This record gives sequence, structure tokens and C-alpha cells, in this order.
Amino acid sequence: MLEEILLLLEQKQSQEGDSGTDVVLELNWDSLQSSAQTMAALLSLFALAPMPWSLVSKAARAASLEFYLVVNRDILVEKYLLQKLDDNTYQLHERIREFLSIKGEQLADVENLKRGFCSAIVAIAKDIPETPTQSDILGITSAIPHLVEVATNHKDYLNDEDLIWPFLGLGRFYYGQGAYEQALPWCEQCLLTVRVRLGEEHPAVATSLNNLAYLYKSQGRYQKAEPLYQEALDLSQHILGEEHPNVATSLNNLAGLYESQGRYEEAEPLYQQALDLRKRLLGQEHRYVATSLNNLAVLYSRQRRYSEAEPLYQQALELIKRLLGEQHPDVATSLNNLALLYSRQGRYEQAETLYLEALDLSQHLLGQEHPDVAQSLNNLALLYSSQGRYKKAEPLYQQALDLRQRLLGQEHPDVAQSLNNLALLYSNQGRDQEAKRLYQQALQIAVKQLGEEHPRTRIISRNLNHLLLISQVGKSMP
Repeated sequence: MLEEILLLLEQKQSQEGDSGTDVVLELNWDSLQSSAQTMAALLSLFALAPMPWSLVSKAARAASLEFYLVVNRDILVEKYLLQKLDDNTYQLHERIREFLSIKGEQLADVENLKRGFCSAIVAIAKDIPETPTQSDILGITSAIPHLVEVATNHKDYLNDEDLIWPFLGLGRFYYGQGAYEQALPWCEQCLLTVRVRLGEEHPAVATSLNNLAYLYKSQGRYQKAEPLYQEALDLSQHILGEEHPNVATSLNNLAGLYESQGRYEEAEPLYQQALDLRKRLLGQEHRYVATSLNNLAVLYSRQRRYSEAEPLYQQALELIKRLLGEQHPDVATSLNNLALLYSRQGRYEQAETLYLEALDLSQHLLGQEHPDVAQSLNNLALLYSSQGRYKKAEPLYQQALDLRQRLLGQEHPDVAQSLNNLALLYSNQGRDQEAKRLYQQALQIAVKQLGEEHPRTRIISRNLNHLLLISQVGKSMP
């Protein structure tokens, strides 16, 4: 219906000149009560996208426009200024949105409208979890264009405390789906925006540095992540003091980077400091305490300190379940980590049970296309390969590799891990030429991204050299 009206307006415009459409819109505008005009101006602040009415209602309340809300909505629909898509969704046509935006700028309370609109949208961003599930993503997808609108065109109407949130929300939305490239510009813009508005010495700057560094780390861009993590830690300690939860977060994050780089001796004291700080400042029953327990356990496991790692894994898993419930992505991560420990200890039956539970939970909560699912597939395949169950392992390794290449890019360290694991499987089956090709690809990525001295690089190099040696011996035998 709206398109038909606009077509008529355009036909009228061609007959009467450029002012035809504007005249009709002006007549419709002038026929509105002031409250309906204000409502229309508020709607023009939303992005050129479907508007969930629940979101409009929140913005109207924030701008003190809740009275006659439904009445004014119906009037705007009747006047063909607003299109009803379904019972809960509405949209403005681009031409009408532009007209209403111009009119809105002439209203006396336009500043209040913009602040109310931004406040309502920011509230949505604040509700996006750190690790959103498929259900969370589905529930907030319709609000994302409007969050982009605030971050792009209305950030001047955010107060200092809320300035970071549109960018943080968009970063979480995309990062939570494994869409790191889509998350990156929002993390970069966040840092730039808070620096310009708040100056260099502000907690929001440290938070933004941490978030951008975390994203770089997830992409395998360790050299870009490290100076940002170090800057965030130094800044947090300078402006907040040594005894602050944000300092613990920075210590934990920097330790995680060192661990990923194979710098275990540097990582351990930072992980321990972060854990001690969090226990002291946040109490024993806190999600971040569980995170620190898990991270320290991962480090111990990498160092083959299994007896130290296991009780920490158990504590972390029990705490996460108690605080977040059984159906949470962090539970899947903890199950996966504990299963990997069992697998390394040769406790294969216990490991398989936990791996399958972790994979099922990750797929259920995060969907099939997620880096965490790729990790679960890889780990389960590793278990099967260790048991000589190659037919079960190969398709899982291949799925993990395909997922990682698609989600993380061809040159991510996790891709090198998948190539190495699949090559080892081929080697164990006597498929030496296939194995050699994958080992060489894996080694090239690892050297470039991790360096020659990284534990993962050395493992790949050792595997390739062993394969070449065995092949050479085989050729020399009569």
C-alpha cells in the first residue's frame, strides 16, 4: 500500500514539478496533531529498516512520548506516513523518512527525542551477553540496524557512560557468531571514538584496547594484540590502581596471549595474579573466577601438569554450572577442556562422553557455523585418531578444517592445527603424499603466524621431518 501511495505521489510530482510530492507530504504533516508529529520525528531517527514496535515503545518511553503512542501510530499508518509490515513491525519509506527527519529537526524538543532514542537503543546493547547463543542472536538481530544507526549517526547524543555501548554491543553480536571481520570495524571505531571524546586516560579507553586486542588474538594476529593488551594493563593500573577488577581482566587477557604464543612461563604468574585479584575483589562465587580457574588449568594441561589442572577444571565447571546453568556456552568450553585433559591421560571413555556432550551443547547453543563447534569437532576427532578409529576421525577433522578456513581465514593458527592433525591421520594410514602436502601447508602458516620457536610450529616441523625420514628409509630399503 505504501509503495502504491508513493507511486501516485511520484506521478503527481512529474505532473506538477519537483514540489508535487513535498506538497502532499506537507499537507499530511500539517494535518497531524503535535504529538503525532513528534512521534513521526522519533520514528525518523530509526534506521531505514524494519522497526520492532517493542523497540519503538522503549524509545517513546525514554523520550516521554508513551501517551497516545498507539493512537498516533495508527494515525501515521492511516496517513500513509508509516507502513505496517505485521502486527509487531513497522517501517518508513526512504523518501518519507527523509522528509520526517527534516521536519523533526525543526521541533523544539528534537534534542530530547534523540537522547531518548539513543538511550533505548543502548539498553538493547547492554543486554547482549558476552557469549551470545543462537537464541540471543535471533532475539536481537532486528535491533542491529538501529544500533548501527546510533553508533554511526547519533553517538553525540550518548552520555559519556553509554558512549562505549553501541560499539561493544555490535562487537559482541558479530564476535559471538564467529564473524570476526565484521566485528573488527566496530572495535576499532570504539577505540577511536572514546579517545576523541574522553581523552587518553579513561577506563573506557582501556576497555576498548582490551576488546580490540582480544579480537586480534582470536584472529591469530598476536603481534597486533600484544601492545594493545600491554597498553590496556598499564592504563588500568595507572587510573584505577592495582586492586581493581579491570586490572584483573587485563592481566588475564595478556596471560592468554602469552599462552597462545607458547610463552607459558610468562603467562602463569599473570593468570595467578588475575585469579587472586578476582577472588579477593569479586568473591569466590563469580563467573570471572571460573574463567580464571579454567584458564590456569588450560595452561597447566599444556605443560603436562595434569594433577594440578584437573581440580581447577572441576572447580571451574561446577562454578559455571551453578552460576550460569547447564545450558551455557561456557559450560561447553569447560566440558571440552576437561575432556581434552582426560584424553591426554588416556582416559578415553570419560573423554568421549564429555566431548560428545560439549559438541552437542555447542551446536545447540551456537549453531553449526561457529569456531567453538570447529574446536569441538577437532578435539573429538583427535580422540578417535588416538584410538586408531580413523574412519570416525577423518570426517570430523575435515569438518573442523572447512569450518576454520571459512570462519577464520586460510592463515589462522587454528587452520594450521587442523591441517597438522589431518596430515597426522593420513600419515598413520600410510597416505604419505597427502600427509606431506598438508604438513607443508600447516608449517608455512605456523611459521608465518606463530614463529619458528612456537610449540605448535615445532610439533608440525617434527611431524613433517619424521614423515620425510620414514619415506626416505622406505625408499632405501631393498
